[in-house]
Amino acid sequence: MQQTLDDLAAEFELLGDWEERYRYVIELGRDLTPLSDAEHDDANKVRGCASQVWLVTETGPDGLLRFRGDSDAHIVRGLIAILLKLYSGRRPAEILAFDAKAAFEALGLAGALSAQRSNGLFSMVGRIRKDAEAAS
Repeated sequence: MQQTLDDLAAEFELLGDWEERYRYVIELGRDLTPLSDAEHDDANKVRGCASQVWLVTETGPDGLLRFRGDSDAHIVRGLIAILLKLYSGRRPAEILAFDAKAAFEALGLAGALSAQRSNGLFSMVGRIRKDAEAAS
């Protein structure tokens, strides 16, 4: 996970200001695989987000958790894409040991997001951690 975080931080560092970084985050969100209409249901909805956010968690036969997500807001879709890069394809213990707050500070997201978006981001992380706890 640390290598993925380092790679993301290097990509962010190449971009100049936060306007360019926001465009990059939005672009990441455009690459998300769409969820089906059936997956946009209440069971997959993430509570605590101002935008509509859905997160699907799947456990593979190898014990790795894979996540897929969607939102009705472009910037939030991009934040989901970042979370998926960091968390998807990991073991529950790895997910639970990862310090999300430090990761977002390393990316510079902690200070760049509004309080509302920051709360939503940590609601998504909370849901991922909850699913990891249930799977372990």
